[in-house]
Amino acid sequence: MGSLVYIRLIGCTFGTLLQLFWMVVILGYRRQRNFERVFFFLCLALFFFYGGSLLALNSQIYYRQPPVALNQFAIVIISSGLCMLPALLLHLHMEYAETRGLLKNKRWKLAVLFLFYAACLHLVIRRMPLLMQDPQFNFLVPGSSLGEGFAITLAVALAWCGGWERRFATSAPDKPQRYFHWALLAFFVASFLAVDGLHLRPFPMQARTTEALATAFSMLPILPFSVLIYLVFRHNFLQIGRQKNLLYAISATFLALLYLSLVRRVGTWLEPLLPPEASASILLFVLVIFIEPLQHALGRRLQETAHREMDRVQRLTAEIQQEARQGNLRGLVRFIEGRVKEVFELAAVNLTLVDQSKAELQPSSRTPEERAASAALSDRVFILRKGHQLMAALQAEPHGAGLSGETQAALEFLCEQLPGALDLCRLIEEKLQLERELAERERLALVGQMAASISHNLKNPLGSMKTILQVQLENPELPDSMRAETKMVLEEVGRLSAKLNQLLQFSRPTLLGDASEACDVGEAVKEVSEVMRPEAERKGIELAVSAQCGLKVKASREAVSDIASNLVVNGLEAATAGGHLRVSASLMGGKALPNMFVNLIKII
Repeated sequence: MGSLVYIRLIGCTFGTLLQLFWMVVILGYRRQRNFERVFFFLCLALFFFYGGSLLALNSQIYYRQPPVALNQFAIVIISSGLCMLPALLLHLHMEYAETRGLLKNKRWKLAVLFLFYAACLHLVIRRMPLLMQDPQFNFLVPGSSLGEGFAITLAVALAWCGGWERRFATSAPDKPQRYFHWALLAFFVASFLAVDGLHLRPFPMQARTTEALATAFSMLPILPFSVLIYLVFRHNFLQIGRQKNLLYAISATFLALLYLSLVRRVGTWLEPLLPPEASASILLFVLVIFIEPLQHALGRRLQETAHREMDRVQRLTAEIQQEARQGNLRGLVRFIEGRVKEVFELAAVNLTLVDQSKAELQPSSRTPEERAASAALSDRVFILRKGHQLMAALQAEPHGAGLSGETQAALEFLCEQLPGALDLCRLIEEKLQLERELAERERLALVGQMAASISHNLKNPLGSMKTILQVQLENPELPDSMRAETKMVLEEVGRLSAKLNQLLQFSRPTLLGDASEACDVGEAVKEVSEVMRPEAERKGIELAVSAQCGLKVKASREAVSDIASNLVVNGLEAATAGGHLRVSASLMGGKALPNMFVNLIKII
């Protein structure tokens, strides 16, 4: 066998395992996006190509004349993968462009994808029966057996994907993504040239050159998929980087499979010198040498990961403590949700506070179905406790199927620190509320003192003016024209005095409902009505009283009398001669005093 055959064997083996690796990662990740779904089917198509090529190579090595059924099976899976490859490549780029906000017209996208999928389906339906009957299927360059239609479709798709990669590179948010997209652009340019050289044949090539170019072209997709693994680990591409436990497990599994495949290949190569069992035993025993270095490397890696996560949690806790000192509990909850989502790269975070009066933890009385549903979310919901009390619940939604081990441990450690921050925020918020209430009371007291001072300072001059005016009115020598004007001024002075009395009463604490004994509202209304009845008769207004007996409120007698007298005075001023004024008091809903009198004492 030539060296190119060995290269193709190793490359197809590695390509098959690599695509299988990505399919398992996507299935384990289970993110609900079309991009991941299309990426899975693209990996499946390449898996069919590499798996079928590996099957055909092995059949050619181990059989002098490969069985027809085996060749037909290899042709089917290779052709199926290649036929769907152009449409899946273009579909993947369009889905990624849509997630980046670079593709707005969905109808145009659906139309283009319909044309490409229709072309690929046409190739499968029309070419597959012909290939099954063709004994000269070219396993080295299988695209040539699919015809020029496939070559043109693949070339157009590769050119279009190259254009998308250029747009992705120019709009990339950081350097790793920018470099990756430029590298993919170079990959698509090289693939486009290889397709032209192998399938469209713009210039003749020797058989050895064709074989080398076909081998290189078939191995070319391995590079971006391998680089993508590195970028996922180092830069969290596709938000899979947080699922390191999944990546580590799958990587270890496929490295073991790859090594076993290598053992088998080396055993075949060394068969003229050693029996295959002996070479396999030696190669497997060699792994013992690497156990201790591997253990040290893994231990150091896990320790670094633990330190990094704890440092991240401590920095985040310090930020949360600083925010808690603002004394805004709702703002703190929003801050925690936003920062936890950003720091741990989650899809969504929801922090739900629990009523402290109902937060005592009790033995579970849920049904088995409820307990099973709760267990399914146990790795996403973290309980914040303070002693035996439930304070809050933090729900973390990852981009994929579940949280990684280090992220879950970091969130559990963070949730042990959050109750202290929430308590601190509550205490500061209560302190600020008390300070605001105290400042408001001090302001009201100051307003009351100022009102009392103004009232006392103005009542004496008004009293003197009133006395002088009354004396003038009693003077018989006062002209009638001056008497009417003096009487009007005297009424206005009386009105000002009444307003000052109201302002003075407002400044007294007893008027604000701070009485120690209850007052009978009905008696107060009747008493005020009897006092105001002469004034009503003088104005020709009929005054009627309807007060419910035994109606008591927690207020001073003076306050209730003032409220009733103000209402009656306003009613008398509003009513005209010959009118009717009815004053009633009744209980409605047991409301507080200020609202009660507004609603309960009616003037009709």
